[in-house]
Amino acid sequence: MERAIGIELRKLSNLTCRYFEQQSNKEQVDAITGTNGWIIAYIANQRDKGFPVYQRDLETRFGITRSTASKVVSLMVQKGLLEQRGVPGDRRLRQLIVTSRAEEIKKLMDEDYCRFEETLRRGFSAEELQTLFSLLDRLKDNLTQKNEREEQQKA
Repeated sequence: MERAIGIELRKLSNLTCRYFEQQSNKEQVDAITGTNGWIIAYIANQRDKGFPVYQRDLETRFGITRSTASKVVSLMVQKGLLEQRGVPGDRRLRQLIVTSRAEEIKKLMDEDYCRFEETLRRGFSAEELQTLFSLLDRLKDNLTQKNEREEQQKA
């Protein structure tokens, strides 16, 4: 039988989870979920580039629904990882800001993430990495298009 892409992606996801479970900074970072960690990193990186981040940016960046993003943001605010600040001139918008607690956790996560990326990239040429990312983009596009077609059929 041929290898199934979905199963291989699931295996890779499981290996990724196990990798981070074994990292040296795990105890300090345990207070947050993996998704919260990605969100903290994204917001901090965007801030460092001079770009504000809003909930809709999380929806786009992480491919999550509005309700999921809303729940995640609310929980992260409750945990003291994010603050929401009003935007002058638009009462509907709330800028997402990482707290000092989240900054400390981000530094530890950055150390682990750099080691993770180095491990994943080991033995790959630049051309192979370019091909890999192209293939991953195609998989994401396939799923996005299918989901959009199904949404249109429901409407």
